[in-house]
Amino acid sequence: MMSSIAYNILRTIGDACSKLPFGVHYFCSDYILYPLVYKLVGYRKKVVRRNLANSFPEKSEEERRQIERDFYHLFCDYIVETIKLADMKPELMKKHMAFKGMDKVEEYAKEGRSVVVYIAHSPNWEWITSLPLFLKDQSIVFGQIYHPLRNDAFDRIFLELREQYGSISIPMKRTLRQILEMKKQGKHFCIGFVADQIPKWEAIHHWVNFMHQETPVFTGTEKIARMTDSAVFFMSLKRVKRSEYEAEFHLITEDCKTVPDNGITERYFQLVEDHLRQYPAQWLWTHNRWKRTKEEWEKRKKK
Repeated sequence: MMSSIAYNILRTIGDACSKLPFGVHYFCSDYILYPLVYKLVGYRKKVVRRNLANSFPEKSEEERRQIERDFYHLFCDYIVETIKLADMKPELMKKHMAFKGMDKVEEYAKEGRSVVVYIAHSPNWEWITSLPLFLKDQSIVFGQIYHPLRNDAFDRIFLELREQYGSISIPMKRTLRQILEMKKQGKHFCIGFVADQIPKWEAIHHWVNFMHQETPVFTGTEKIARMTDSAVFFMSLKRVKRSEYEAEFHLITEDCKTVPDNGITERYFQLVEDHLRQYPAQWLWTHNRWKRTKEEWEKRKKK
């Protein structure tokens, strides 16, 4: 009951705020959220500075500070753009998102091949759930893997926002089962995996050198791609200007069997790094991505 009440309150407030024009949202981002989040509270500022220092040792302190400020501006915009999402009708969303390289994705799906798409935490990743609006073949199922939020009210709201354009959200624990079910049913599908998070200790099976650092990575996406004989893509996402984003599909492999074990995962992280070097502020630097070290992992393995 309390969850339902919280949901109704949050949804009512969110819907009302979402109807405000973009200009008002960005005014709030610049003059309320940014000073509060960055200057007053300093939300995870130590984590951001450490991540940037380790990832860009070749840059000067002032260059990293500029990336830091740019990131927090983007982070605050992400917040207001997510709120705005509740009022983004399909016609409006089509004016603010663009997808490149989709023809190849649809070609594989039409052939009956499943398609796995690696995604990174580049702003604004919530808006890529609009992809079904841009598909020529509406029989293709587009879905994204998600980790359910602990707060039931917020989890329900985010699910509604992410599925409003026709995509489906698949809980992480049901990923393989649901994909195999769709494949058995003969459905043509494209599934997105945001795979740049940090795995738990027991889920670490491989490390890569990412942004000058030894980095534990998820290998589950690659395993699922191999099990389902999927074509594998990386979707880069960049901000063209405020409220306008461009996503582009890059083929990693059309035949997983020709790639060595962990080779797909390693290629994904190389593509993410290439993207970050071109757009350094456009990633979730507040995430404590490197808190697990290889030294500690090796110690735990010996116990």
